[in-house]
Amino acid sequence: MAKKILMICGDFCEDYETMVPFQALLAVGHIVHAVCPGKKAGDTIATAIHDFEGDQTYTEKRGHNFALNASFTDIRAEDYDGLVIPGGRGPEYLRMYPDVIAAVRHFFDENKPVAAVCHGAQLLAGARVLEGRTCSAYPACRAEVELAGGIYADIPIDQAVTDRNLVSAPAWPAHPAWIAQFLSVLGTRISL
Repeated sequence: MAKKILMICGDFCEDYETMVPFQALLAVGHIVHAVCPGKKAGDTIATAIHDFEGDQTYTEKRGHNFALNASFTDIRAEDYDGLVIPGGRGPEYLRMYPDVIAAVRHFFDENKPVAAVCHGAQLLAGARVLEGRTCSAYPACRAEVELAGGIYADIPIDQAVTDRNLVSAPAWPAHPAWIAQFLSVLGTRISL
């Protein structure tokens, strides 16, 4: 049965962490609404590509233009079965929007499935939903997870962790594990 998924993203969210889950969730039959505050359906966000090239942190390059398919002003969190929060630069400023915070809190208040990857933990910390929860994120976000009362999951970059309704991962190399665990929490069964 198709689920209705909300994806909150913004300019310079990480390219793979936006496009891959969006397309994967559509591919298994779910409805995904990608939204950004201040933008409407048909507008685009600029994405950023974060890569691991042997430096002390990731490098950042301009990615694609990602088309939004719904308008943030039209969505109601209560109409959705799950939430996806891509990483990248978006979460650091999306957490400054009270309506975004309210939407994120709704999914935790109602125990609905939430998938957050990489810097997505910044939005979770800003929404104050990490208290007592295990959450993975890009290692540079460990302080935010812990300062928000969460338990940072220091796992390999290609792994994910599930704590009740929250599925989180350190970065895009974890997509297979992260998306599989999110589908499981959603109750999605795939038969080949």
